[in-house]
Amino acid sequence: MTKALPPSPDTLAGKAPTLDDVAARAGVSTATVSRYVNNPAVVAKATAERIRAAIAATGYIPNLLAGGLASSRSRMVGVLIPYLTDSIFNDTMQAMVEELSAAGITVMMGLTGVSEARTEDLIRAALSRRVDAIIFTGPMTAQVEAMVRRSPALFIQVWELPDDPIGIAVGFSHHAAGRDIARFVMQRGYRRPHLVTAEGARAQMRRAGFVEEWARSASGAISESDVEVPSRFGHARRIFAEIRRLPELPDVVVCGSDYLAQGVIVEALAAGLRVPDNIAVIGFGNSSIAGEMRPTITSVEVDGARIAREAIAAIRRHCAQEPLAERWIDVGFRLVARESA
Repeated sequence: MTKALPPSPDTLAGKAPTLDDVAARAGVSTATVSRYVNNPAVVAKATAERIRAAIAATGYIPNLLAGGLASSRSRMVGVLIPYLTDSIFNDTMQAMVEELSAAGITVMMGLTGVSEARTEDLIRAALSRRVDAIIFTGPMTAQVEAMVRRSPALFIQVWELPDDPIGIAVGFSHHAAGRDIARFVMQRGYRRPHLVTAEGARAQMRRAGFVEEWARSASGAISESDVEVPSRFGHARRIFAEIRRLPELPDVVVCGSDYLAQGVIVEALAAGLRVPDNIAVIGFGNSSIAGEMRPTITSVEVDGARIAREAIAAIRRHCAQEPLAERWIDVGFRLVARESA
């Protein structure tokens, strides 16, 4: 495996690296680097690894836009999400893609998974095609941050409001969402909540908001289950088995997604329990299944169409070289009470 090289002085200084910089660092000709960029398979494996390491170290972004005109607007936006299977992003992203397409913008979508290397590769690929903007929901790394800060593309983080967004952030407070779910649970008279939390940072923020509000305003212990990312409908069977082993059955299960909530409801009904009479269930994301399931699922709704509209407005201002009105756009959220709680 090729050893990672330290960042080059040009990278640290913020200067856009060139093909020559990569070639010099990898010890090959610029023609070899060019061949690798266009078709990595034609370059010998050892050479390809050296070039890849040099590209990563320098932060070089090739220009794959036809004609190579730096001033060209691609009218293309990269949308990068971790996954699609049982994803709470699905409905939001569908609304976003529809809004972007209606505005005449071509969407280049990529699935990053949980791999930092794949995330970096996809962002590099998007920047290589000189996208006007990248819409991103994944965790940031130092390498990703360095790449996007050197790029003229607008970087838009959605579904969250980080303290210091690279470009702009369009989202909501996950901590506040967790707090409001706790308040709803207390107002409905539930006293034995069971939290089902995924390993991701945003889910952990919602958990923290719930736990803090519960400790401040309610009595009674919280029981919990953890699930890996991405959480799936199938996790519900294991979760429900854990719930049944508790000394006392929880009166409400708070899930990190509607898919998990659906699975818990299915398991509860199969065990002969009534929802919400014996056990209530709350989801998150207000996916289409939440309103179609029986019983319908109480959930938290995020306005994906508004996120898309705010992103499009920011992209238009960016392309027109107009100053952005604000770096944080809070679209809020709404708790939708239905039959399951």
